[in-house]
Amino acid sequence: MVQLNEQVQDFTLPAVGGEQIKLSDYKGKKLVIYFYPKDMTPGCTQQACDFRDSESYFTTKNAAVIGISADDVKSHEKFGAKYELSFPLLSDTEHQVSEQFGVWQLKKNFGKEYEGIVRSTFLLDEEGVLIREWRKVKVEGHVDEVLQAIDETGK
Repeated sequence: MVQLNEQVQDFTLPAVGGEQIKLSDYKGKKLVIYFYPKDMTPGCTQQACDFRDSESYFTTKNAAVIGISADDVKSHEKFGAKYELSFPLLSDTEHQVSEQFGVWQLKKNFGKEYEGIVRSTFLLDEEGVLIREWRKVKVEGHVDEVLQAIDETGK
């Protein structure tokens, strides 16, 4: 599992338009990776829109954002188009990257147990080293916390 202050192992996941996105594609930029449970659900939609609405700020700080869920690319296409998301949504249907980050876990909802993504966010520096993590994220105010962390990293 990923560890703070350590290099994150490179990965490749499919995105919209048949694109394959690698972690190493972002070398030289800070990278926010946020894992979310499901496209088109209220909390996930709010979180995606909050990241979208702050994207120009991320850009001024030499930072990029990617979202990852277990939904397939077709679902991401609809979600991204409906909410005009300007950052990539990656499809982790096999849960390999979710497991690498330790966010694929047993969850309980309305008395049912199932495996799924626990909403979490990770900040990597320009060399791909994990410098901040937020696990079991509450959506409201979260993007502001991430922006503040980016400010604290300087540069």
